[in-house]
Amino acid sequence: MKKLLLGMLAVTALHYSSSAQTKGWTTLFDGKTTDGWHAYNKQGAGAWSVVDGALQLDPNAPDQADLVTDKEYENYELALDWKIAEGGNSGIIFGVHEDPSLGATYLSGIEMQVLDNEKAEDNKKANHLAGSLYDMKAPSKSVAKPAGEWNAVKIRKDNGHLTFWLNGSKIIDVQMGSAEWQELLNNSKFKTWKDFAKYPKGHIALQDHSAVIAFRNIKLKQL
Repeated sequence: MKKLLLGMLAVTALHYSSSAQTKGWTTLFDGKTTDGWHAYNKQGAGAWSVVDGALQLDPNAPDQADLVTDKEYENYELALDWKIAEGGNSGIIFGVHEDPSLGATYLSGIEMQVLDNEKAEDNKKANHLAGSLYDMKAPSKSVAKPAGEWNAVKIRKDNGHLTFWLNGSKIIDVQMGSAEWQELLNNSKFKTWKDFAKYPKGHIALQDHSAVIAFRNIKLKQL
């Protein structure tokens, strides 16, 4: 009976993977290993591991770092689910340029904020809440689920046109390089950061911000 169940699970996983591929989606996380990912500017996955089918950060483990894709991407839709611990803070950072001279992913990458809106310390500004274009544009509506519950994300990046969805609602829509973008940038902490948002093609990162955070169902469709 056990062998039969394992076989059924394997067939289900294969069907899911094949279905994703046929619709133009590529699975970035197989639900079992950290293959395809590594700690930023390091080898191996560092403090990240697979727990209950999700990539999860252990904030108490050694070798802390953001987790980034091995490959770089330019125009795409990214879909995933995230769940954060009470009081937690994290992010999905993209357009990341990996270089030893850049000590963190956020020095080059653009961030969709991941946050426990209720109890995280960084919940005082609207453009720091879950789903925001971090420190630049607040989500158009509050649709984040509480800590401990899964949230569904889609990020579309198409020739600099950024669109964020959270739990089925479109919450961010902005064109990089536009007058609106420049105003948002000028009013953010990134305005003097020479590498910020400068790389059309880059890695995708899951942020280590010293809180238990999990990501699952990570897939990407190139445009």
